[in-house]
Amino acid sequence: MMKKYLLFVFALIFGMSQSQIIRKYSNEFLNIGAGARGLAMGGAVISNQDDVYSPMWNPAGLMGVERDWQGAAMHAEYFESIAKYDYLAYAKVLETGVFGVSVVRLGVDNILNTTQLIDTEGNIDYDKITKFSQSDYAAILSYAFNPAGNTRLDVGINAKIVYRNVGKFANGYGFGFDVGAIYKLDNGWKLGGMLRDATTTVNFWSVNQKELSTVVNGEEFNPAPKDKMELTMPKLNVGASKMFEINSSVYVLPEAGINVDFAKTAALVSTDFASLTPYAGAELGYQKMIFVRLGVNRFQSITDIEDLRRKVSFQPSAGIGIRYRGLTLDYAITNSGIGGSNFYSNFFSLKLDIGQFRND
Repeated sequence: MMKKYLLFVFALIFGMSQSQIIRKYSNEFLNIGAGARGLAMGGAVISNQDDVYSPMWNPAGLMGVERDWQGAAMHAEYFESIAKYDYLAYAKVLETGVFGVSVVRLGVDNILNTTQLIDTEGNIDYDKITKFSQSDYAAILSYAFNPAGNTRLDVGINAKIVYRNVGKFANGYGFGFDVGAIYKLDNGWKLGGMLRDATTTVNFWSVNQKELSTVVNGEEFNPAPKDKMELTMPKLNVGASKMFEINSSVYVLPEAGINVDFAKTAALVSTDFASLTPYAGAELGYQKMIFVRLGVNRFQSITDIEDLRRKVSFQPSAGIGIRYRGLTLDYAITNSGIGGSNFYSNFFSLKLDIGQFRND
């Protein structure tokens, strides 16, 4: 099993050596999102996420942090704990807006490197087995404000620094920007949009050819230049939401929208210029203390490997949450949404709102 993971990692390195620098799925770990609330709602929080988790969905939502500061942490495990995702964030209210800082890591750890297991004479030496990690890191600085004092319009900006590492074989650095906005209408509707990688995110890769040569036959492998550059193209997320109060204790908050990739993908609507994927989700709240959430996202047209027929796949999600004073604990569960996959992922996130504590 670990040998398959090792081969997969080397395949990623080989992909980096190709001449094309625009990657369709570059830095995809930053598109996962953070916070079990948003994940349970299928990402349907572009216009209504209003806390410290906002930078991963729409940095304009940081304007929802109204007093003092908020802190957050999330841990998730994918594919039966093979990959681990961690998120830490902090948001502070300033005189002119809200400042936030977030740290993200997605990694596969303890991958067995068996390339030196058998020596040139055919002898097996288990002491030669080593381990390495394939990890993606990002540090995000965010700022949200009301332009020209317009309280109906919130605007946010993310500045991202990315570091990606494949053991001793390759590493890369990148930087880029996201911009987002939320507009509040008189009738209670909110319109939100976020342009990820607005200026494209640039990644500079360096491949250690000496280490790579231990696992790839130099005569069959066309080595890449020492330094390599790739670009992450922009993606647009737009959505609309409105809170409906059932009574003084119960409310429903739905959102629906569209994710736009400026590339041809397996989305239901796909052209050479852009691909469109709808999403929807809702939150049911009781006294703003107990929450139930549902969502659906990532609709794709795929080919069934058994009967070769085209069919539609999607990613369902659900979750719950509980809040006591300024402390909120959320949980979400979802699967990969690919052909009835049985790989389910669990997400737990925690939020501390110090302003709420002091207000109580």
